[in-house]
Amino acid sequence: MNEEIKKIGDLFKSKRKELNLSLKEVENATSIRTNHLEAIEEGKEDQFLSPVYLLGFMRQYANFLGMDGDKIINDHPNAFNKETKKHEFSYGIGTLEVRGSMGGGVKWLPNLIWAAVSVVVIVLAYYLAKYLGVI
Repeated sequence: MNEEIKKIGDLFKSKRKELNLSLKEVENATSIRTNHLEAIEEGKEDQFLSPVYLLGFMRQYANFLGMDGDKIINDHPNAFNKETKKHEFSYGIGTLEVRGSMGGGVKWLPNLIWAAVSVVVIVLAYYLAKYLGVI
């Protein structure tokens, strides 16, 4: 845990308590989920998918509390300049989409029926036009 981010989180927490706001009230006002607000206040930057989310949420949270979010972030440059671990995304073989095969999600039967109905309508229209002497 980064100690500077923990200090910033304590600043947010004390300001929120000074304003007598619950995390749920802040969540409702800012649309930042409670678990992210708690992570900010506790300095747990590893709870965020990317440092960009952490910075954006901190700015929004600070502005809601009547603080200058940009100033807080600029006053603590070392807190946000460290390398973060990369998140692993494993998609697994089941998520691969098969394209071009008949069973790969292509709905060929309804398309075949519509094509057959279209041909029948065109042929009937031709013979009706010929019968009525239009052609």
